[in-house]
Amino acid sequence: MLRWKKSAGLLTALVVCAVSLAACRHRPDEVQVREAIAAVATAAEAGAASDVVAPLSDDFDGNAGELDRRSLGNLIRLFALRGEHVGVTLGPIGIEHRGTRMVATFTVTLTSGSHLLPDQLGLYRVESAWRNEEGKWRCYTASWTHAM
Repeated sequence: MLRWKKSAGLLTALVVCAVSLAACRHRPDEVQVREAIAAVATAAEAGAASDVVAPLSDDFDGNAGELDRRSLGNLIRLFALRGEHVGVTLGPIGIEHRGTRMVATFTVTLTSGSHLLPDQLGLYRVESAWRNEEGKWRCYTASWTHAM
């Protein structure tokens, strides 16, 4: 009986270790970037400014100085305060490795059921650059062009 309890205890310890190792499994870098982009889109639709800027680096530069991290967060807050809803639909995301960094390219369609100017809506082509900062992939620059 004592031998069985020791075996059961050892088996339980092994199962716990195996589950712990599986939980610590590293997600591929490309997956992390794709998930971050999808999270930004979801947060933008929800008007959650802090979640929109969470994956951006402190020195984020949008469209060559047009928007920085703080300005983007304030823009999302303004839409939320005005009760405006922005719909965000992502196209396929392509990832290209460039040394220790990655570039993600995708299309995004912005729609609105409120007061946004029509020239702000539509299809955009986006190119974003990402770097690993202390184990998390952060977007440090992005550029976009109105495609239609």
